[in-house]
Amino acid sequence: LAHCDTADFNSVDVKPQITENYDGKSKIQLGDSEFYLDPEVFPHLKNYQGQTIISASGDTLLGGDDKCGISELMTFAEYLMEHPEEKHGEIKLAFTPDEEIGTGAEHFDVEEFGADFAYTVDGEAPGKLDWGTFSAAQFGLDIQGVNVHPAVAKGQMINAIQVGIDFHNQLPEHDRPEHTDGREGFFHLMNFDGTVDSAHMDYIIRDFERDGLERRKNLVKDIVKKMNDEFGTERIKLKTWDQYYNMADELEKHMEIVDLARDAYKAEGLTVNEDPVRGGTDGSQLTYMGLPCPNLFAGEENMHGRYEYTVLESMWKAVDVLRKINQLNVERNKK
Repeated sequence: LAHCDTADFNSVDVKPQITENYDGKSKIQLGDSEFYLDPEVFPHLKNYQGQTIISASGDTLLGGDDKCGISELMTFAEYLMEHPEEKHGEIKLAFTPDEEIGTGAEHFDVEEFGADFAYTVDGEAPGKLDWGTFSAAQFGLDIQGVNVHPAVAKGQMINAIQVGIDFHNQLPEHDRPEHTDGREGFFHLMNFDGTVDSAHMDYIIRDFERDGLERRKNLVKDIVKKMNDEFGTERIKLKTWDQYYNMADELEKHMEIVDLARDAYKAEGLTVNEDPVRGGTDGSQLTYMGLPCPNLFAGEENMHGRYEYTVLESMWKAVDVLRKINQLNVERNKK
């Protein structure tokens, strides 16, 4: 599977640019813009010396997340059709919408798809194999203020913007995306819109453990309750919902699928990187819906913004891995 949508960043009139035989040390100017891919800022660029970098023009994302996966699946299918001598079982491809907002997989008909197992092709550099993800929730706050003239505001005004700031400042200061890595979770303020009279805030919560996700959700509820109690009314309205869960909890029951990908990576000369992905994929939901679905690399880097790029050789390697998974699966099923 690969997803058709791209992230919430300008994606109109994308102008891909190609840098061949990249020297591994120079800045790559993004079109005629003031922006550059700088290996001192993005050190993974240094891994691609001598290879072909595909980037955008500085005012849009590239859309490699997940046009890379779509291209690789279509190339894989094209190869199999042109080489009927390469044996394979029944292979099904799916292209999903709305992955980036976490809702596309909710409408995926697993039974109709009819696969025993699957892989999303939506990861980063060659060797990345994702079978553990965040568990995820989202919440929104609607804040009602009291707007009076600032000259007579004492004891009367309730500034909804300030209430939102006060709420945010009660969350753990360290637990933000810009301060965390590895297996650390976070609260991420994605949107804050408001006036003195009313304000709205959108957050996502991420944690690798289900009980950790619940603790974070409960902290939010406790802060809202405490603040409303202080106001003496429900001035802050909270809506929260779960998005997906760590697929490792389910894939641990289907490790033969992960092993198949591991063996394919190794056969293609790749070092396997199984660090849990600090995000989610369609596979996060599909695995819990009865379709075990780890995530394979697709070659995109710096996803979700103007600095996104991919590497042509990485994309070809992803196709090689898909072919190798097929070959190993055929061999496995002969035994």
